[in-house]
Amino acid sequence: MSFPATILSFILLLFTSITLAEASAVYDALEEYDFPVGLLPTGVTSYTLNEVTGKFKVKLGDTCKFSVAGYDLKYKSTISGVISKGKLTKLNGVSVKVLLFWVDIVEITRDGDELDFSVGILSAGFDVDQFEESPECGCGFDCDLLESNGNRKTMKMANLLDWSL
Repeated sequence: MSFPATILSFILLLFTSITLAEASAVYDALEEYDFPVGLLPTGVTSYTLNEVTGKFKVKLGDTCKFSVAGYDLKYKSTISGVISKGKLTKLNGVSVKVLLFWVDIVEITRDGDELDFSVGILSAGFDVDQFEESPECGCGFDCDLLESNGNRKTMKMANLLDWSL
């Protein structure tokens, strides 16, 4: 390998390492604001956060869809909103399929050990423990179940249709 090619390889490796480190830091940021890492799927490629305003933007490699307990979730390739301690507002890029329609999740709040997901006038609550792991695009929390005998812990996000006013 020539000298310029070696330098170029080193620079690309360094850039890739920095990008991956920055992308994985988004999960740390969620925890700093009192949210579990499982609110975001694996595969984050980058994120930005304005710590003064709380505005954030998360980039995934592509649109991400998966099913959890029979319900379909969709994450667009770009997710944005405003984060503060225990509250995600003005959320864009995350939706749940309710009956035949995709409905945007616009706000997530944490109250003790419960997360409240709002799609506007309707909301549903879930235990924080159900979001300890990040789901994977395509298979959610059941990826190992599809490949093996099911030793992986799965999230029980049942009753997504139990949205209340």
